[in-house]
Amino acid sequence: MHRSATRKSSGTASIAGPAADELKSGALPEAAVDWLKTNFFKTELELGHCLRLPAEGPCECDLYLTCAKFVTTPAYAPRLRARRKVEHALASDAANQGWAREVERHHCTASRIEKLLTDLDQPLDYPTDPPEQDHR
Repeated sequence: MHRSATRKSSGTASIAGPAADELKSGALPEAAVDWLKTNFFKTELELGHCLRLPAEGPCECDLYLTCAKFVTTPAYAPRLRARRKVEHALASDAANQGWAREVERHHCTASRIEKLLTDLDQPLDYPTDPPEQDHR
């Protein structure tokens, strides 16, 4: 697995996710970058953005936290932290039900979120984040 973060430096945006390396390295063709600049707000997901281009067809990935086209920024850190808390609560509930695979799945999602937060140089817990919502 490749490193997918950029550290804060002179004017460089901090981004994380599998698509971050392509953006930072300049590997995307100019036409793709132009499309993304024009349509960036249309690519928004709950915790970041999907950088899938129209030529690639519709996205079939529900697991966007690990999708090669997913990218996120520090602006999503409060949502990422809230989702992490939800995943831990769901894992706890699944453990109480004796559902080992569900526990593993929720812990895996929480770990992926923790990696994104770490790559963004963001804390895993932050006292000023809004209180979490009950997502059940």
